[in-house]
Amino acid sequence: MDPLKIEILGSGCKKCHQLEENAKLAASSLNLAAEISHITDPMGIAERGVMKTPALAVNGKVLSQGKVLSPEQIQPLLQQ
Repeated sequence: MDPLKIEILGSGCKKCHQLEENAKLAASSLNLAAEISHITDPMGIAERGVMKTPALAVNGKVLSQGKVLSPEQIQPLLQQ
């Protein structure tokens, strides 16, 4: 099974880093292989249709914008 591709979209602020950490914890607790990347380029973020950061995208699909989800909130998103 291919690893999940998780993207954190945002400027690299404290909230972006917290969302990234929470995504790592969520994937780890579910024993899922995941490649996590951080997209900070404003054009790259806009191309994905994101208007509020931080945002979370899984396998190219934006699932959350403008909030820091907890690991518990992220887990069901990773299982879709």
